[in-house]
This record gives sequence, C-alpha cells and structure tokens, in this order.
Amino acid sequence: MNDKNNPYGNIYISHRAIASIAYKSVLETYGVVGLAPKNLAKGLANAIVKDPTLGVNVTYNGKSITIDLYIIIEYGTRIKSVANSVSESVKYLVENALGVPVEKVNIHVRGLRVSDYD
Repeated sequence: MNDKNNPYGNIYISHRAIASIAYKSVLETYGVVGLAPKNLAKGLANAIVKDPTLGVNVTYNGKSITIDLYIIIEYGTRIKSVANSVSESVKYLVENALGVPVEKVNIHVRGLRVSDYD
C-alpha cells in the first residue's frame, strides 16, 4: 500500500495490516457486537477459513485511506452514537499507528443483535 523511504530501507504497509488495526478498534468500541461479511460469498468463505479482517474494506488512493466497516450493533443502544464512536476510534488509531491520514470511515450497519443476559 504505502511505501516510506528512510536511511535503512523501505517500509511497505499492506491493506491487511490496516484492516487488522481497524478490526481490533471496532471490537473494543462499546455497543458493537461484531462485524459482518460484506456479501454472501465473503460470509461463506469466512465459515471455512476464519479471517480476522472480516467486515473491513480498506482503500488507499496514494495520499489517504478510506475504510468501510460492516458492523452489527447491540440492540437497545443508539445506532448513531455507536457509529460515530466507531468512526472516531478507527480514524484515531489508524492515523496514530501509521501516520497516514484517514479521509473517511464509512459505517454500514448490517444488523442489530440482542445480548444474552443469562
């Protein structure tokens, strides 16, 4: 994705590395139950091979990063508040870890889930 030059060599950051940072950030946010597959084919593939970046799509245009997140929110929480919290958390952590600006974090709410209280 991005290559940085320094006196010791080059640094290359993959889309998968960025997706992993975003994935961890989303799961730590209050009100998020999990991430959902982008489409049915991705969901079937994940049933076979567990992908730690499920529900995260990263695009890099040469100057900034755009991240699409497909999340499932806990029933009873304010969807807008959770989505804003996820967006800010992901943007902060990715920019802080990589030093590359995040242009957009698009949140796609794929569903609501009731937590088990038993």
